[in-house]
Amino acid sequence: MTRAALLAAPALLLVACSGQRPGDRNSAPAPMPTSVATPGGVAAAAAPVPVDRTAAPRPGTLKTFGDWSVGCDNGLSCTMASLLPADGVGEGVTLNLTRDPGPAGRFHADLGEGATDAKGRTLPTRFTVDGLGVGSDADRLASAMANGQVLQVPGGTVSLKGASAALRYIDAMQHRVGTATATVVRGTAPATSVPPPPALPAVGAQRLSPHGAALPATVVAAMNRIARCDLMEGMDGTPAVAELPDKRLLAVLPCSAGAYNVIGALFVVDGSKVTPADVDAPSGFEETGADPQTPVHSVVNGDFDGDALTSYAKGRGIGDCGSSQRFAWDGRRYRLIEQSDMGECRSNPNFITTWRASVRR
Repeated sequence: MTRAALLAAPALLLVACSGQRPGDRNSAPAPMPTSVATPGGVAAAAAPVPVDRTAAPRPGTLKTFGDWSVGCDNGLSCTMASLLPADGVGEGVTLNLTRDPGPAGRFHADLGEGATDAKGRTLPTRFTVDGLGVGSDADRLASAMANGQVLQVPGGTVSLKGASAALRYIDAMQHRVGTATATVVRGTAPATSVPPPPALPAVGAQRLSPHGAALPATVVAAMNRIARCDLMEGMDGTPAVAELPDKRLLAVLPCSAGAYNVIGALFVVDGSKVTPADVDAPSGFEETGADPQTPVHSVVNGDFDGDALTSYAKGRGIGDCGSSQRFAWDGRRYRLIEQSDMGECRSNPNFITTWRASVRR
C-alpha cells in the first residue's frame, strides 16, 4: 500500500505498545512530596507517588452495539457515545454518557454540537425517554435508557438501538453486575462490593518552552535524511520545536502526508547532533509509528501544546473518527498520558477516552 493510500484510509485504533530502549540522558525529575492532613490536623509530608518509567500503555478497546460505541479507559471510567446513521455524513445531535468507576460512580451526560437552536444557542439540558421526562439527571437518564425506545434530547432525537447492550457492557467492565449499582444487570449485592478504580500510572514530565528560532538547514536536512521523508511538493516542511530544561530541543518534522493527515517524525536535537526520539506507545496508523515507511517514530498532525506533544489521526476529514493522543517528555522518551478514540465514522466527534496517566512535574 502506498503512503497516500495508507494515510487516506480510516484511522486504526491502536492498542499495541512499542518497547523502545530509553535514552541515556536526563531522567525525569522526582515528584515533589504532597501534603496531607493528619488526624490531629497537622499537615505532614506524604510520600511521593512513584513515577513509573517502565509500564507500557494499554489503551482500552472500543465496541459497537447498534447505534452506540462504548469503551473504558485504564481507570475504568467508561463512556458510551451515540452514532448517527451509517449511510454517510449525518446531521443531528449526539450524546456521550460517561460513568465514573467505583462504588459511588455517577453518570455524566455530554450533548454534542447539534444541541443548539436555529441561532446556535445552547439549549437547556432536559431529556425525555418514551415520552416521560427525566430532567437533566444523568443517572435517571441511564436507567430510563436501559429499557427505552425513544430518547428526546435538546435539539433532536437520539437512537436507543444498542443502548441497553452498551450499558450492560459498562456494568460488566466496572464489576457492577449483580450489585445495587448496576444499570441493567441489577442485583442485591451492596455498592461496597464494587471494587475501587485501579490507580492511574504516574508519569514524570519535564516542562517544555516555546522555541521560535529556526533550526539550521543542516539539522533539518539531517532529520529528513534519517527519516527518509517524502513530503509532497508545496507543503510546509518547517519543524515544530520545543525546548527542554537542559536546552536540548524536541522537533516534529513534517515528513509525509496524504489527504488530511500530515506525518511528523520525532527527533531530539542537541546542537548539531540529531537523534530519533523514543516513545512508549505508537500513534496513528501503525504499531511501529504513524508511517511504516519512515524508520523514525512519528505522530499525526502533531504539534506542541504547552508541555505536551499532541497527535490527531483523522479517519476522515470532518474529524468524527480516528485517534487523539497527548504525550509528555520524561527526560528520556515520550510517554502517553492521554488517548481518546472513535472507531466509527458516524458523525460523533466526541471521542471516547481509552487511556489516562497522572502527570508528575
